[in-house]
Formats: sequence, C-alpha cells, structure tokens
Amino acid sequence: MKIIIGQPRLEQHVLQLEAELKQHPDADVLFFPEGYLNQNVEDACRLAAAYGTMIVTGHRRLDERPKDRSIIISKAGEIVLEKAKYTPAEMVEEQGWVISTLLCDELVLQGFRNENVGSVDIVMHSIGVGMFSEGQYSEWVEEARKIALQHRCVVMGTSHADGSYRDSKISIPIAYCITPDGAVVLASRSDTRTRTILLDRGSIDPSPQESQEKQLKISIDSSG
Repeated sequence: MKIIIGQPRLEQHVLQLEAELKQHPDADVLFFPEGYLNQNVEDACRLAAAYGTMIVTGHRRLDERPKDRSIIISKAGEIVLEKAKYTPAEMVEEQGWVISTLLCDELVLQGFRNENVGSVDIVMHSIGVGMFSEGQYSEWVEEARKIALQHRCVVMGTSHADGSYRDSKISIPIAYCITPDGAVVLASRSDTRTRTILLDRGSIDPSPQESQEKQLKISIDSSG
C-alpha cells in the first residue's frame, strides 16, 4: 500500500489536496490533517473517485458539537467511515487493510478506544495544527508509540503546516510513523515535506498475527 502523508497549509478549499493527487497518481491513500476539508466533503469525494485514491482526513460540521469529524473516503468516492471526535474508535477494511482513526488530542485524552473494533492494521492520526512545545511533541509521539505496541499496528500522524493552538506563539508541524513493534521510523518536526510510506506485507496467508508482523516491511520517501 502506498500512503502519501501530506502537511498542507490551512485553506478554505481543497487545492492542495488536488495538487497532491495529481502529483501522486499511483497512491493508494492520501492522508491529511484534522479539519482540512472544512465543509468541502463533496469536492473531496469527487476527487477521490476521479483519481482512484482513498482519502483519510477530517472535516467540520460547524453547526454541531464537537464540530470535528474524522472521515475516510474510498477510491470510489464513497464515505466509508465518519466519526465524531471523542467517540469510540471505528474501523473500515479497505484494500485488504483494517484502518481506524484518531483525531488530534483524542490521542492523549482518551487514547485508542477500540473496544468495539477488534484488531486493526493501521491507525491514522489526523492532527489539527502544530505542537505548542517540544515537550508536547515528545509526549504525543510516545503516546502513539504505546498505542502501536499495545495494539500491534502501524500508527501514523500528520498536522497542518501552519496554524497554532489557541494563543501559542509556537507551532511545530509534526508527521510520524511507528511500526507494530514500536519502532519510530518517521518523526519529523518543522519539516513539512510530503512523505511517501510504502507498506508491504508480502503474501498473507492464514497465519498467526506475529508471523504477519514479521512480514511487514515499511519504507519511507521524504523527498517530496
């Protein structure tokens, strides 16, 4: 599976999303931050279908509380997962992988609550804006690492390239990827290049989870 991790700037439209889709036509998944879509869900569905790429990100329903939702749009342009912030985890199986989501501070406020989900292959953590301190950066990467270890899954996250939390004068854009054995294979701060993550399980047959984990290969291209 080829996953593109983007760190776009905040915007009212989806121009950066479309640009990444154009640049990576062979991508299986485009992974963007919390709230990026705003209310442009229909446009994102159209683009997902046009480019044949699954989109994992977040959007906002401004008339509801909490307003933030995680969303997964299939390669066919259909919404296959939509979850309100601070609710238990949900999952979807797409392209042979079981995928779930986390939104921003769900990571530290409730963790990955998957009591109704079961095992997952990938948790995709969409973050709103950058970290407000180096301490927060380290804490969030470590919390994500604990989830990867506990649930034996890949955990990856990304934030917008700009914006800050409340009145903080510090904003550290973040992107990361952690393997099921807790190895941090990507942990970037203040580096907003697009990343390409390649996940390869080889030929999967009915074998114990441990055997499948040993087959998982992850490679990262940070040249974007």
